[in-house]
Amino acid sequence: MASSIHLKAHQISLLLLLSLLVLAASDELEATASPAGRRPEAADAAAAFFVFGDSTVDPGNNNYIKTIPENRADYEPYGQDGSSGRPTGRFSNGRVIVDFIAEYANLPAIPPFMQPSADYSRGVNFASGGGGVLPETNQGQAIDLPTQLKNFDEVRGKLIETLGEARAREVVSEAVYFISIGSNDYMGGYLGSPAMRQLHPSDVFIGMVVGNLTNVIQELYQRGGRKFGFLSLGPLGCLPALRAANPNSNAGDGGCFEDASALAQGHNTAINGILLSLQHIFKGFKYANSNFYEWLADRTSNPSNYGFKDGVNACCGSGPYGGVFTCGGKQEAEYKLCENPEDHVWWDSFHPTEKIHKQFAKALWDGPVSVVGPYNLRDLFFDKDKATIADLVDGTVEQDFMY
Repeated sequence: MASSIHLKAHQISLLLLLSLLVLAASDELEATASPAGRRPEAADAAAAFFVFGDSTVDPGNNNYIKTIPENRADYEPYGQDGSSGRPTGRFSNGRVIVDFIAEYANLPAIPPFMQPSADYSRGVNFASGGGGVLPETNQGQAIDLPTQLKNFDEVRGKLIETLGEARAREVVSEAVYFISIGSNDYMGGYLGSPAMRQLHPSDVFIGMVVGNLTNVIQELYQRGGRKFGFLSLGPLGCLPALRAANPNSNAGDGGCFEDASALAQGHNTAINGILLSLQHIFKGFKYANSNFYEWLADRTSNPSNYGFKDGVNACCGSGPYGGVFTCGGKQEAEYKLCENPEDHVWWDSFHPTEKIHKQFAKALWDGPVSVVGPYNLRDLFFDKDKATIADLVDGTVEQDFMY
């Protein structure tokens, strides 16, 4: 299954590229650039930071909405190792990747959109645990990506009110837009839905997700966004929950659910092609894309190489591999909690530990081109030049990872 999805994903990219070429030809999209020749000084504040996504980057938006227990993380032991030592709504034992990125960019903590009286001037986080690219994914239980885009429009309007139109346009055009979403579409929206699998072959479903995600990127561009960061999908089949649910596992051998991982690979391949095309079609479009799949797979397979002891079992949960999603007493069920989360790649059945978030945030910030490119996030926040041709053809670059 993996190879067929991988090949069809290239076909998806070509179809979407044709659509984008038509759109680019019909719309006169001009860059809203900062003043000519301006270079950031040492004392300058970093660009604003707008975050869209799911539980991988949710800072607590789901604390404010009506949803199911599985889509909340505002209770112990979540957040036990964070700066406050209390649950914040982050699906981690502490901070998540965008918290570290904001820190590296010399920004204050980026507030959840749903937080009352939040200051939007330095950025906003719209992400929602359980959210998907498609509105049908966990419908009514999370804030989907199209709704997050509408929420951005609301913020943009408030920035115009408070800062004036000229300054608001500058904030929007200089900001970095970080997107981490898609896992829920494939895990719950497709693999967890027999009806959806019957309606759509896997390659068609990948095309639906990638097409809708591409539309949102284009909409953000049209609103003035120029600099984008992406957390690609990891090896979904190696999550503790999917190891435990793997129908092809032999007597609990701990094998990854390869059908799920193949969907992630197909999605990543298609997005890689789309982003490569967008930077040629849309003036001023810059991006930092990540090779999260290989990066995380290496840590689950070789945890000791990166300061971990366990790359398979969740620190918090129950059942095989900690794959039953009961961390914190979800569904009023008992759960086990490990003594030292830093020994584990996985915090709960679906989410990595703070240590993983920190390691990958650093890789996205200024890591090698085998992990992030053609720009890294530091480049985007401080307007540096992208990786050189020599960097991109260096032998350390993964062959399957194209920018």
